[in-house]
Amino acid sequence: MIRPSLRTIITCGAAILAAGSGNAQLLPSLGGIPGRVAGGVLGATSNTPVVAPVIDRLNDVSGMATTDMASLLDLRRARLQGLIRDHRKVLDADRQGNPVRRGAVIAIDPPADTIARARSAGFRVLQDEHIESLDLHVVTFAPPSGDTTKEGLARLQRIAPEVTFDYDHVFEPAGPARLALGGSIAASSAPQSRPMVGMIDGGVSAHPSLANASIEQRGFAAAGPRPSGHGTAVASLIVGSDGRFQGAARGISLLVADVYGGDPTEGSALTIARALGWLTARGVRVINMSLVGPANPLLERAVAAAHARGILIVAAVGNDGPAAPPSYPASYPGVVAVTAVDPRNRALPEAGKALHLDFAAPGADMAAALPGRGYATVRGTSFAAPLVTARLMMAGGGVAAFEAVSREAIEGRGRVGKGVVCALCRIAPRDVGAKR
Repeated sequence: MIRPSLRTIITCGAAILAAGSGNAQLLPSLGGIPGRVAGGVLGATSNTPVVAPVIDRLNDVSGMATTDMASLLDLRRARLQGLIRDHRKVLDADRQGNPVRRGAVIAIDPPADTIARARSAGFRVLQDEHIESLDLHVVTFAPPSGDTTKEGLARLQRIAPEVTFDYDHVFEPAGPARLALGGSIAASSAPQSRPMVGMIDGGVSAHPSLANASIEQRGFAAAGPRPSGHGTAVASLIVGSDGRFQGAARGISLLVADVYGGDPTEGSALTIARALGWLTARGVRVINMSLVGPANPLLERAVAAAHARGILIVAAVGNDGPAAPPSYPASYPGVVAVTAVDPRNRALPEAGKALHLDFAAPGADMAAALPGRGYATVRGTSFAAPLVTARLMMAGGGVAAFEAVSREAIEGRGRVGKGVVCALCRIAPRDVGAKR
């Protein structure tokens, strides 16, 4: 069988990036080829026939060529460039091409005299806030008129070299896009049980599998949470229950922090830090973060503060391939980094990497909820992470839970960390009539 190279779909991916607009829902696939949603594989294009077969063939790790891994980097670059280009009014790029909030420079715990010096140099204070539960003081500065975001950052670093300044990086879901896919927001209810599990993602839609779940949602990027395909799928894998579809931690209360609000330019480090603060204050034991981005000192501080309070944070390693830069927050110390495997417990070749890897879980040929009704076939590390989150929750959270889950992990093929967790948690698409 001839195995098409990923390089053969670069041109197709770039064309779709340029064409996608209006009300069409864009879903990045296999490291970022977007496509319009009309049912089917979340993470694959439904109007580009070549993509899904390529994704299926990528399961054979032994047949992958080095050029295929390089092509994933091309796809990643095209995806990020397209996002920034399409939202130039609010997004900029750092020196590595990662998206950042335009005209925003973050300062962590700046002394009062630093704020005064910055103002004297022409900077405006956009926000000055304390994230009390994480003991973080964050000030957002706007550069002087005429300065770019990069120039503003450099100027502040010269003004106060002893203070930590950086961009407000934008983080992506480690799978399908964050935008709302329709449907109404899942009804919130006060947590009915303890302990609680947290989730930082897009909002969760109403769905039969979530009808009896205890879910509370809060929006951090908009006035309120907005339903998203990615958030709905992730939530269903944790607490869903609908006939043959059963989440891995059903019966547990779920707190959802929506950091996107249906906006592709949201999901910034500051927004995520606020979400971490809320979940920490609410007393969750485990937090799922199926999102990826570059190293960012604010997010690093927020993650470390939550971890110091006994919270386990689980993060996906992304889907940009092993040659991509290390993904964050998965790469931070103390974060449980998760990759994905296929039904034969083989590591997905498109899975990204972190500076360490803890577990793998099913992340291919599996079903998850679609907003409103029905199920879709999903693929990617986004959908492996919630299964590990669920197992850690069922084991009680904390260090003891990590050790217990380590003991239950089974052998897999390829780079799977301590092994495959929740191997029997995969719901086959045919069992629930999932769309492909």
